[in-house]
Amino acid sequence: MDLSQLQPPAGQVKKQQRVGRGMGSGRGKYSGRGAKGAKSISGYSKMRGFEGGQMPLHRRLPKRGFSNALFKKHFAIVNLATLDKLEGDAFTPESLLKRGVIKRLDDGLKILANGELTRKIRVEAHLFSKSAEEKIKSLGGEAVVIPGPAAAKDE
Repeated sequence: MDLSQLQPPAGQVKKQQRVGRGMGSGRGKYSGRGAKGAKSISGYSKMRGFEGGQMPLHRRLPKRGFSNALFKKHFAIVNLATLDKLEGDAFTPESLLKRGVIKRLDDGLKILANGELTRKIRVEAHLFSKSAEEKIKSLGGEAVVIPGPAAAKDE
């Protein structure tokens, strides 16, 4: 036996139904679509959420909530574990930008307390989380809040 002798089982392959080919096709005058209406027309596709002309659910339900996206602050975030791995004991937003720790400042730099700090460091940033500030000061370091767009109001 070789590949040229392979055939599908009897009854598996059926002749393709030719739709829309008139009365002799076995599908009749309207090709099984019925006489009138949107579904009988070629190119018909029902839009998402369509309920047959009834007001769709997503328009019946009340809209609630608020988005502050226009005034949202975007901070460059650095964890203490990252600062602990870096060489040196003084860090500013500019020095972190140069080293590639952060890509851009946007509204400022915020230091978070994720990870452990093992040495005394001096950090200048626009915002500090309370626990990050405590960890830095507990080892004798300095957490300096520098003025900037985000310094006016702590989250």
